[in-house]
Amino acid sequence: MAHAQWLLELVLILLLAATLFHAMRLERALGVLKRDRAVLEELVAGFNESTRQAESGIERLRSAADGAGRQIGKQIEQAQLLHDELDFLADRSDKLAQRLESAIRNARMLQDAQPLSASVPAAPAAGAGAPAAVPFARPEPRLGPQAQPAGNDDAADDMTQLRSQAERDLLRALRAGR
Repeated sequence: MAHAQWLLELVLILLLAATLFHAMRLERALGVLKRDRAVLEELVAGFNESTRQAESGIERLRSAADGAGRQIGKQIEQAQLLHDELDFLADRSDKLAQRLESAIRNARMLQDAQPLSASVPAAPAAGAGAPAAVPFARPEPRLGPQAQPAGNDDAADDMTQLRSQAERDLLRALRAGR
């Protein structure tokens, strides 16, 4: 029986050695895991900080984009107003150019129809009933009520009696532009 006891103790020693060997391997693995856990916690903390910075940057970017969007909207509104104003001015200038062109055409037709002579005819005797001729006066075209001057603008309108309708329209447009 002594042999059996020795044999049993020898088996126990071998089992304890194997257990000790496995315990040491497990301790090393747990040490590596603890080290890796600390590194993993640092990585998670760094990731959280990066996420917060990214969110903060996104908010700043969003507010900057909103401000830029509002500014662009204002500029678009101003550009639209200027576009509308330029359209209005272009329409007015086209209408004025058409009126001037029509007045010039009519004046030329009247000049071609009634050419002025180089010599001034003698004025008829008083009481003859004919109006006195104005030397070198241009004939006054009759263009209708829209082309007639609208009232007396100022003292310079007295001179417009000798000018054609186109010249009067041009002078009126120039005065309105001041």
